[in-house]
Parts: sequence; structure tokens; C-alpha cells
Amino acid sequence: MQIRRKTTRTVNAGSVPIGGTSPVVLQSMTNTPIDDTEATMTQIERLKNAGAQIVRLAVKNRNSIPHLREIIKQAKLPLVADIHFDYTLALEAIDAGISKIRINPGNIGEEWKVKEVVTAAKQNRIPIRIGVNGGSIDRKKYDHPTPENLVKSAIDHIEILERLDFDDIVISIKSSDIFDTIEANRLMSERRDYPIHLGLTEAGYGLNSIVQSSIAIGNLLLDGIGDTIRVSMTGDPVDEIHAGKKILESLNLRYNPVKIISCPTCGRTSPKLDILSLAMETEAAVLEKFQASLESRNRKIVIAVMGCEVNGPGEASEADFGLAGCQNGKVMIFAKGTKIETVEYGEAMPTLLQLIENTLSGDD
Repeated sequence: MQIRRKTTRTVNAGSVPIGGTSPVVLQSMTNTPIDDTEATMTQIERLKNAGAQIVRLAVKNRNSIPHLREIIKQAKLPLVADIHFDYTLALEAIDAGISKIRINPGNIGEEWKVKEVVTAAKQNRIPIRIGVNGGSIDRKKYDHPTPENLVKSAIDHIEILERLDFDDIVISIKSSDIFDTIEANRLMSERRDYPIHLGLTEAGYGLNSIVQSSIAIGNLLLDGIGDTIRVSMTGDPVDEIHAGKKILESLNLRYNPVKIISCPTCGRTSPKLDILSLAMETEAAVLEKFQASLESRNRKIVIAVMGCEVNGPGEASEADFGLAGCQNGKVMIFAKGTKIETVEYGEAMPTLLQLIENTLSGDD
């Protein structure tokens, strides 16, 4: 299945295009104090190495600006300044060379303050992300953060920018409720063609966050909605990138040269075999040896690691290559559902790697 993404207008955050026909952009946010420049730069570099394409930073007060300037000089990917309450911080961040601004117009204050930010952004060709969530809607106008009210609140602020002839806009509508988040973004997608930033706010930590965010973000991406994502997680933001990559890879929205499919195992699996270790070892070994070659050809291979002959070649018949445990502790090697040979456990990995190498060589 190929997802048909809604075509939105393109906004450029530094060197990274968001929207249009560009791939879905993966981003996260630092959680180190911005005045600790070294720690923040270390985290940005870790995020970049993990696959982040954009990183957001909280700019808390005027004391943050000198540190922000230094971080912008050192960073090797676009940065977003997250601004609340004080519009002058947005002006300072733009002057410092930030690639994108994120504001909640609801807590910036009077409309003239928002206008000043818009004017500076327009002059410097800096996009603005309008962020609206349940805590930032105008409670004088909207008594409850329903999906409809979240969208109305976003439209209120978008129209301020549109009246100033500003359209380098990214929209973010988030809730901690999965259903409200999905419905609000569907409604917003019908109202405007600006790029949409997806995420589930305050999604928790660990498995809870991954599951809830995957449901919310995944549903919208399947609808073709979403141009950039952040999986919000309490803890190390690098985990957000790992989770976000898996969501995109699972939907074929991000290239991954090697996909491992493996069974949960059952009582048929020989106690002599450790299928989890075998699956992890297989992924690491294949990536180490063939990642560069696969990427140069833009090719993807699927490898199955199965616990027994019953669930081996049969259920994994569409896999390019596979391993299946046998009752005697040996391992069957197969390709496209066809048995190649059966080897001792210790020979499974070198035999599989040789089979892959022979196949790739034959494709040249």
C-alpha cells in the first residue's frame, strides 16, 4: 500500500523543506538548559546522529539569547526557537539566525506583538509554526478544548499572519487525547493547505508514549496528513527519534535498507535457540556489511528470523532471506520461502551473509 499524502505548500526551515512533495521530516526538542551550551550541543549532535532533521530549543528569557547565538553557530542542522509569553525573544532569536520560530499566539499577548514577530520573520524569510493545544486556546472565546475549538483557535491566529501577507506557516494542533488530536488535525487539513506538524502532547514515557503516539501519528499519516512529526516522550529525546523513525519506516515514509521480521516464538522453538539474540545479531551484521551497498542502489531487503520450521518459510515466504530454527537446534536458511540448506547454529550468520552477498553480486 502506498500512502497518498495531501499536497501542502512548502516551507523551508533552513536547508530542510517541510511540506509539498518533500519526505516527512523527523524532529525533536532538547531538554538541557540552553545556558549549558556544551550539554545542549552534545544533545543536538546525538539527535542529529540518531536521524533528527530539525531540533527545537526552549528560549526562556533574554539571558538565553547569547547561548542561542553560540548554539546556532555550532549546530549542523536547522534549529527552531520555542517562544512563550515574551515576543521580544522571538525577535532576538530571528536576529540570531534561527531557522524557524514556534509560538503559541495565545500566550504571546496582544495582536500587535504577534505582528512584530511576523514582520521580522517575513523580512528574514523565517517560517513560523503556529502551535495550539488545549492549554493555549483563548478561554474567553472557547470554553473547552474540543477538536473544533482547537481548530478555530488556530485559524484565529493564522488569520493574523494571513492579513499581514505571511504564509510561511506550519500548523501544529496537539492534545493529550488521541481522538481529539486525530479529529482536530483532520479538520485543520480541510481548512488550510499549510504543512502540518504532528504529535501527541504530554504523551507520557516509555511504552505508553510510543503506543499512544504511534496510534495518533500513524492514523493521520495513513490519511495522508502530516509533513513533520515529533514523538513526545518524557526522558532522553533521542528515544523520540528512534520511535519516530520506526513509525515512518513502518509506513514506508522513510527509507530503511534492512527490515527484520521475526516471530514471537512459542513452545515449538528449540530451547537450544535464542531467537531474539539471533534476530538482533542478524540486523546488526547485515547493516554493517551491506548498508552502504544497499543505500547506493536504493534497495531494501526483508529478512525473516523465525522460531521453527512451521512458521519459517511458509509464513515468511515473501521475505528476501530468512532463518528458521529446527527442533535439533540447527537453523534452516531460506530465500523467498524456498529452503536453501540447514546448518549448525554457529554457521547460520556467515551462511546468510554469504547468500546475501552472492545475490547482490548477481544483481550487478
